[in-house]
Amino acid sequence: MKRAIFSFLDGERRDHPGNDVLDEANVNLVIGLGDKAVLADTAFYAKLHQDYPNAEIVLCSTAGEIFDDTVQESTVSITAVQFEKSLARSAMVDINHFNGCSYEAGKTLIQNLTHFDDLSYILVFSDGSQVNGSELVNGINSQVQGKVPVTGGLAGDGAAFQSTLVGLNAQPGHGQIVAIGFYGRDLEVSHGSMGGWESFGPERTITRSKANQLFVIDDEYALDLYKKYLGPYAKELPGSALLFPLMVRLSDDEEPVVRTILSIDEDSRSMFFAGDVPEGAGVRFMRANFDRLVDAASTAANQALTERRPSLSILISCVGRKIILAGRVTEEVEAVKEVFGDKTLITGFYSYGEIAPPFAGTQCQLHNQTMTITNLSER
Repeated sequence: MKRAIFSFLDGERRDHPGNDVLDEANVNLVIGLGDKAVLADTAFYAKLHQDYPNAEIVLCSTAGEIFDDTVQESTVSITAVQFEKSLARSAMVDINHFNGCSYEAGKTLIQNLTHFDDLSYILVFSDGSQVNGSELVNGINSQVQGKVPVTGGLAGDGAAFQSTLVGLNAQPGHGQIVAIGFYGRDLEVSHGSMGGWESFGPERTITRSKANQLFVIDDEYALDLYKKYLGPYAKELPGSALLFPLMVRLSDDEEPVVRTILSIDEDSRSMFFAGDVPEGAGVRFMRANFDRLVDAASTAANQALTERRPSLSILISCVGRKIILAGRVTEEVEAVKEVFGDKTLITGFYSYGEIAPPFAGTQCQLHNQTMTITNLSER
C-alpha cells in the first residue's frame, strides 16, 4: 500500500515529506476533504480526475481540515492511495431518492457493497444537513450486522450549518451519501473513539421524545431541567449548549454516546440534538474539560494502535470540539501524531457527526463531540 497526502490552499499544492512515490495512473482511491467553496468549483474535481484517471474519487465538505498535525480552514486535504493487495469499490445514494428516509438510504447504500467477497471495512461520507445520522447508521447496521467495521462522518459547512457537499466520481452535490468498501485479507484496519467529557448529576430517563427532539426527562420539561444545571450559562443558550452536551445510554448493552444540542424551543420547552434521543434511554449532563478533550484524542489513538504502526490514519472529529478548543484545537491532532509517530500519514476533517464503533467488534454508532480514528495498512 502506497499513500500520499497533499494540502491545497489558494490553488497551491503542499506535499507531505513522508509521501510515497505514486504511479498516478494506478492510484485506486482519492479522498478530498475540504472547504465547501473550494469543492464547489467545477475545476477542482476536473483537475483531480485528470491527475488520477482510474481512481475512485470521493469529495466531502468539512468544518475544518486535518493535514498531518495541523488543523486548517479554506483548504482541501487530499489523500491518494495505491493498493498493492487490496481492492476498493464505491457506492453512492441520494437521500432525495428515498423520500428523505435515511434508514432506507443507508440500507441500500451498503447492499451495493456486501455481495462481493472478502469485504473487510467500509468508510462512509454522508451529507451533513439533509441526512439523519442516527437512522443512517441503523440502516447500515441492518446490513453489516457487526461483521465488518464501519467508520466515517457527516460532511460539514464550517460553522454555518446551512448545506454540505459530498460526491463520488463527479462534481459533489447536496444529499449524497458515499460508501467505500475495502476488500482483501491483507488489509489491516483498526479504530478508536473517545469523547473526553465529564458527566455530572444523576442518570435520568427520557420519558418523551420524537426522533432528535427531546421534550421530557423524568417527567420534567427537558429545557427547564437543562437550564437548572447550566446556571449562569443558561442565559447564553443556545450558544453555550456546546459546552454542555448530553450523554445518552441507548441500552444497557451499548456504550453511551454523546449528543450535541443544536437548538432549543422555548415554546415547547424542548431541545433538538444532532442525533436521535429515544424514549427510555438514560441520560446524564456533561461539561467540557479542555485537558480531558485533548487526552481523549490520545486515548482514541492508543485504542487504534496495533503492533504495526499504521500506514495511514483518518481522523474525524466534531465541529463542536473545534469550536470549544478554539486556539488549542491542534493539540488533539498533535496528541494523535505523538502516539503514531512520523511514519504514519494523518488526514481527516471536522464533521457534523462521527460514525464509528465504540469498541472493536461492536456495531458502528453515530457520535457527537468525539474524536474517531481509523488506521489502514497492508500486510
